[in-house]
Amino acid sequence: MDSVFEELYEKYHHDVFQFLFYMVKNREQAEDLVQEVYIRVLKSYGRFEGKSSEKTWLFSIARNVAIDFFRRQKGWKKVLFERFDWSTQQVKDDTQPLPEEIATKNDEIQLIYRCLDQCTVDQKIVIIMRYFQDLSIIETAAALGWTESKVKTTQHRALKMLKKHLEELSEKEGIADEKVKVGR
Repeated sequence: MDSVFEELYEKYHHDVFQFLFYMVKNREQAEDLVQEVYIRVLKSYGRFEGKSSEKTWLFSIARNVAIDFFRRQKGWKKVLFERFDWSTQQVKDDTQPLPEEIATKNDEIQLIYRCLDQCTVDQKIVIIMRYFQDLSIIETAAALGWTESKVKTTQHRALKMLKKHLEELSEKEGIADEKVKVGR
């Protein structure tokens, strides 16, 4: 079990951290939640049936850990929406660039981060899993416990919402139209 756990940790801990960081917008809290994810992995690996990939299973656990975190917070829905202010945190990581570091280098991504605030929680989770974590529709559906159809519908609505807000923001800030593109 130790070697399997170490392999899972080495292979996915950065992806799990990034996902949780996107959700809670606090480096220390995300690190604590990653530990919680891997504690749950240790406790439940014997029950892992292999019906989905290990990555999908880990993201399902990470999603549940994030939801549990917000439920413990007073007014967790309000806190969740407040934590999606993508421009307030500066995070450094020596192994790979984190989302904020990439965003400062890419105006288009920065715009998407800013417009993500206008999406629902479900839409944000789907966008994060699909576009930032590169999970497939099948993997996203498995991680969320949804049907593939629900993931596709939620993704479609999120992209439509993002496009609308990107266009509004780019018009407001005078950004060239060719920079504003949303799609996979």
